[in-house]
Amino acid sequence: MAGLIPVPPADLVVRNIGRLTTWHAPVIVDAAVVIRAGRVSWTGADRDLTGVGDVPELDAGGAAVLPGFVDCHTHAVWAGSRRDDFVGRLSGGGYSPGGIRTTVEATRAASYDELLAGAVDRLAAMQRSGTTTVEIKSGYGLTPGDEVQLLTVAGHAAEQVGIGATTTYLGAHVVPPERDRDDYVDEVVAMLPVAVQHGAQWCDVFCDDGAFTVEEARRILTAGRTAGLGLRMHAEQLSHTGAALLAAELGCASADHLDHVTDEDARALAASGVVAVLVPVVSLYTRSHRWAHAQVLRDAGCTLAIATDCNPGSAWCESMPVAVQLACLGMGLPVDAALRAATLGGAAALCRDDVGHLGTGARGDLVVLAADHEADLVAHLGTQAVIRTVVDGCPIG
Repeated sequence: MAGLIPVPPADLVVRNIGRLTTWHAPVIVDAAVVIRAGRVSWTGADRDLTGVGDVPELDAGGAAVLPGFVDCHTHAVWAGSRRDDFVGRLSGGGYSPGGIRTTVEATRAASYDELLAGAVDRLAAMQRSGTTTVEIKSGYGLTPGDEVQLLTVAGHAAEQVGIGATTTYLGAHVVPPERDRDDYVDEVVAMLPVAVQHGAQWCDVFCDDGAFTVEEARRILTAGRTAGLGLRMHAEQLSHTGAALLAAELGCASADHLDHVTDEDARALAASGVVAVLVPVVSLYTRSHRWAHAQVLRDAGCTLAIATDCNPGSAWCESMPVAVQLACLGMGLPVDAALRAATLGGAAALCRDDVGHLGTGARGDLVVLAADHEADLVAHLGTQAVIRTVVDGCPIG
């Protein structure tokens, strides 16, 4: 898929929509959407559409249409394979952060062009499955030069594919085995201004057993905020460490995973406005089968988001429809709540108000489903759930 060329924002009318979800009104039946210069300018009943002029049209064929998915947690730039880890888990092994080092070795050994080609392929697959905005983390380099390269690859890959993207510096993924722990934390902190210079908008820390402690995470994230980065956290995935309470204390934009979250943690996240990002693919892929935390977070009133966590070791998956299906079938979310979390929730996790919905002025990002009702995205397994993705008013494919 390398060599894709992004197209500029466009005018488009999408007509013959069976059911339109905008999140600003009840579902509109027999609907249309007008996009001008890449932004939504009108939604309503198709019969009320007038005066659009000579604008390209897309016939939805009676299908349901949703806002484009916002995948707010991915590690989409890497090299190598972790199939041995995967096969080992099927034989009774468990997941640990140590496998990340395997990917680090392969990623450091790969050329820029190899990393770019792999990232372009993954982002294009995401886009075909309906993702129109994506967050991309570094974290598989773990040296200053390699981390800069991953941030640069992420930005260039998104430009080639024509997908909305934001990048996150995750130098605090794990401590490289060849490094002294305290020295490495110092280096991560020193790298924060450099990450900003190379396009990073966020700082993330994997705060868990085998990764970074709460105090290390506090130091890194506080420095990240001083450097001008927004804050996010991998929290309470493998054990309960106090990471969620730290996310609440610091007012992070999101806390992600949260498999071991407590009622107290969930209430603190809700009170602080931290978005709780669910990554149900990981619960299946690592065979942890931890699902109940979604209801704990929901009961506490947290804003929920759903993400793929696309990565080679614990969630090799580019498809937001699959993540939504698992959120419903594994975690028990109602379809409406899961779809909201995969769109509006993801936008909230990225502090964006221009994506994840189809209100006037929003980006003209939407998906045409291979179904006449949005619930069929969950009910019908094993199919291509999205038949057309539109980004900035430009139909893809």
